[in-house]
Amino acid sequence: MSADPSARRGIPDATVARLPEYLRALTGLAERGITSVSSEELAAAAGVRSAKLRKDLSHLGSYGVRGVGYEVDHLAYQISRELGLTQDWPVAIVGMGNLGHALAAYSGFATRGFRVVALLDQDPALLGQAIAGLTVQPMEELATVVAQRGLAIGVIATPAASAQGVCDQLVAAGVRSILNFAPCVLVVPDGVDVRKVDLSTELQILAFHEQRKALAAEGLDRLAKVVLR
Repeated sequence: MSADPSARRGIPDATVARLPEYLRALTGLAERGITSVSSEELAAAAGVRSAKLRKDLSHLGSYGVRGVGYEVDHLAYQISRELGLTQDWPVAIVGMGNLGHALAAYSGFATRGFRVVALLDQDPALLGQAIAGLTVQPMEELATVVAQRGLAIGVIATPAASAQGVCDQLVAAGVRSILNFAPCVLVVPDGVDVRKVDLSTELQILAFHEQRKALAAEGLDRLAKVVLR
């Protein structure tokens, strides 16, 4: 059973952040031919506690069926609709260095409701190049891209020193959602949403956990040597 979307209240940001993980898990289940799933099974696949998953999904008005669980396809549709993935979102990538090239060639965008419609850069040596079927355009054409292609999301893949300027240009052109790969914090006005993807930060967090595991293993080794004396 699911409630009328118009009757739902706002969904907490923490819940929204977990919805893509639930959708990923459901997609994997569907690909394996699984048509229904319990909250415990779905929670394990998404890496969360089952109680948290049930609370998150209750914000969508989805409560599952006792003894049956959730219908995989229906729940995936509910989450996709809530995330806005049942419609097409035009995306522009700014910065055609190595990262920009990789993002432009990433096929996963199209399969998840995002359509890359423009590639932009300031480097004259890159302008006019064809990358993944698109021609690199100068930033001066950004406003035209927004007006003609209905640009919804801007992806910044520039060096940190250029990111704020690019962000300002995107905002001035009317873009209100930005995905930032540059290792810096962007300042934006109210009404503009920014998500940051900092690969070096994630690696540093992993390094912290690796160090903790190494120290714990070293401590156990020392303890074992003391016990065996």
